[in-house]
Amino acid sequence: MARILAVRARAVCIPLHTPFVTALRRTATIDTLLVSVHLSDGTCGFGEAPQVWAVTGESVVGAGACVDQVLGPVLEGADSDDWEHLADRLAGSCVRNFGAKAAAETALLDAVARTAGMPLAHLVAGAAGLPAPAVPPVAGADRWEIPTDVTISAGSPDLLAGHARSRVQEGFDRLKLKVGTDAATDVARVRAVREAVGPDVGIRVDANQGWSRDEAVDVIRALDDAGLGVEFVEQPVAADDVEGLARVRSRVGLPIMADEAVYGMRDLDRILSLGAADGVNVKLAKCGGPLTGARLLVRAAAGGLGTMVGSMMESHIGVAAAASLVAAVGTSAVSDLDAAWWAAESPYGGGPSYGPGVIRVPVGPGLVMSAAGDRQP
Repeated sequence: MARILAVRARAVCIPLHTPFVTALRRTATIDTLLVSVHLSDGTCGFGEAPQVWAVTGESVVGAGACVDQVLGPVLEGADSDDWEHLADRLAGSCVRNFGAKAAAETALLDAVARTAGMPLAHLVAGAAGLPAPAVPPVAGADRWEIPTDVTISAGSPDLLAGHARSRVQEGFDRLKLKVGTDAATDVARVRAVREAVGPDVGIRVDANQGWSRDEAVDVIRALDDAGLGVEFVEQPVAADDVEGLARVRSRVGLPIMADEAVYGMRDLDRILSLGAADGVNVKLAKCGGPLTGARLLVRAAAGGLGTMVGSMMESHIGVAAAASLVAAVGTSAVSDLDAAWWAAESPYGGGPSYGPGVIRVPVGPGLVMSAAGDRQP
């Protein structure tokens, strides 16, 4: 038995090697809240809450206040062996604040898994009633290699084409194109990328809520008619317009992936009941943590939806937790786990790394080995 001595939170800002641009925002940094849970046996687990004003509405300052004033007091002084009950208490401790909840829950689970000498993926799989874990380690290696796409930021057709060529040369074989900035020219953007990379590279399109209902139908039909080999179109309309999402899906041939429209189980059930999407993108900062994320993936698959796991613009800890969710539960589509790839450097010791088209996640305990500047209780 290990008692939870302290829960700490501090802001982290990491420069990107290339600006990240979508229909919703532009950023040159990862701004995130690092949360650590300290146990009486000396173990420390980590989680993070990324600042995503344009999607979740959470900030580093707000998430920090939530951890300090609400979530930390739920955990401090408790027995870490009671982690499932504690996770439930975190989820019900306040409304929304899903990024902060995800950070606290991840840090708790990371600490518990470290104490048990297992990867986070094993703990999550067990909690979900699944065998551990769905993605096997490479023979003779100490890491899982989980396929990931890489994002191509919004911009002109020529700019997207140039970045796409570079990413393919670096070994990525699936590209996620950020569009939605101008419906009239978005097809030209996708065409430019397809011509630049050839027929064998996977292309998926993410409008980040950038189109109206009618624009979405027109653009998606045009993409389909042009035969550009688009795998799916993600979140074409506003997040809260689920009826509009259903309307678009009923009028186009390409698969529709819901992202910002789905935070928790109620949102997912609404998607299912309206037939609003063909798949769902689960993100920890939207749903509140790995345990809820696992339940969402299982429920979506049972409802006939395709599944993937994504990441916000977050650092290696958050992405490692998301990759661990993929390892634990599995997905039907290649996930979107490139966020930490954009970081100019990692502020942590150990943790995930990237190879050609994959994220490499350590098989052993701990999302990262250390986080410089973290305070001991």
